[in-house]
Amino acid sequence: MATNENPWDGLVPGAVDARRVDSAGKWDFFWWVSDKLEPALILRLAAGAVEISPLPKMRSLDIRYREVPGARALVILLREPEQRELFATLCGDVVSAGEAAQTAEDALARSIRRTLRWHHLLRGGRNGALSIEEQRGVVGELHFLQHLCDLVGARAAIEAWRGPEGSAKDFEIDQCLVEIKARRGAARPHVQISSEDQLADVVGARLFLNVYDVDAAVKPAGLTLTDHVRAAEERFREADMTAYGLWEAAIEATGFDFEDDYSERRWTVGRVQHFEVTDEFPRVPVPLPIGVGSVRYSIALDACQPFLVTADVLDAAICRTDGNG
Repeated sequence: MATNENPWDGLVPGAVDARRVDSAGKWDFFWWVSDKLEPALILRLAAGAVEISPLPKMRSLDIRYREVPGARALVILLREPEQRELFATLCGDVVSAGEAAQTAEDALARSIRRTLRWHHLLRGGRNGALSIEEQRGVVGELHFLQHLCDLVGARAAIEAWRGPEGSAKDFEIDQCLVEIKARRGAARPHVQISSEDQLADVVGARLFLNVYDVDAAVKPAGLTLTDHVRAAEERFREADMTAYGLWEAAIEATGFDFEDDYSERRWTVGRVQHFEVTDEFPRVPVPLPIGVGSVRYSIALDACQPFLVTADVLDAAICRTDGNG
């Protein structure tokens, strides 16, 4: 595999030809340059290959399936040319992950997962175990994810989990949006809102806020983060290959790694409060004034009580039945 800092050197933009990454490689990875001079990594798909979707949305990368000369392909394209050197390193790592696969389907899944891992690192993650608060948050989201599997099935549930991609809302289920917050049960009755978009309205959709009490427990009570992840993973092992591939990509994008040791801390999930975010809900209004951005704030749960709904109301909204009773 080429190791120079600019593996796209000499390629004609938008041309039908592309340069194979590794002449001895098992899978069809190619360097390519778009007609807009954007460098890209291509993984050509075998005829009839099942495409894993949805693909992650990233600020500086465009990752999608498209027709390329001779085949359908996964294309990872750089939008910011000044990041070309870093992008070359990213691509090399993605290729290495893909080449470790035994099948073409697994090569595609591994490539997407590795790209998501880079996305997590570049947007502020780190290569190491999750912090206590990050663990708490993942446990809360996994708890709701498993409930969602019961309601709509594993494939639809994992497609709805958008938080690991960096989306404003943690779950997007058709016309129902759900934001998840996990807090220590005995903590001050507030939750932290990390952006102005988290509780912002979306036209045509209902928005809910689920607040989970997630507390540390003493062995043998509770489960470690790894235990919680394995319990959720079983739901997707039993589903189809595409659902499992999406699960692997999503859990890796949270920063979780089975190689990290989480054995010293165990977690229990207690009370869950469901709120429907409507016009008078306590939140920062959007759009923000010109020149104001990146807003973080807290809301008092006492002020949210008039908007408390039962779990049945949320379930009905997810399943698109009458959830107003």
